[in-house]
Amino acid sequence: MKIRIRGNSIRYRLTKTEVNTLSDIGYYENSTDFGDQKFIYAVKAIDDVEVLNVDFKDNAITLYMNRAKSLTWPKSRKVGFSNVVKTKNGNELSLLLEKDFVCMDETVEDQSDNYPNPKSLKK
Repeated sequence: MKIRIRGNSIRYRLTKTEVNTLSDIGYYENSTDFGDQKFIYAVKAIDDVEVLNVDFKDNAITLYMNRAKSLTWPKSRKVGFSNVVKTKNGNELSLLLEKDFVCMDETVEDQSDNYPNPKSLKK
């Protein structure tokens, strides 16, 4: 799982295996170990949320998505889910959870578990 944070925007990109794990068990996480602390980023599928939501607690960002949607997502053509939430101080936080596609440009990153890029399928 990849995370991208830019200003008040959080974007998660999941490989096929990660999307399937989320569907199967309702949870997927990754982390970055800083030695004395660990930063966790996770996605959890729950019943009582209709749109993408988020919280930040104990050095962890957790995105919450609807459980029923997580069950159909792996076989769906749907790329992802998005939402803009209001924070307690009145700011807006943009959320995006999406399937990770194979990059169109050259990269040294292993992309064997990524989804085929729709742009390459149009040719």
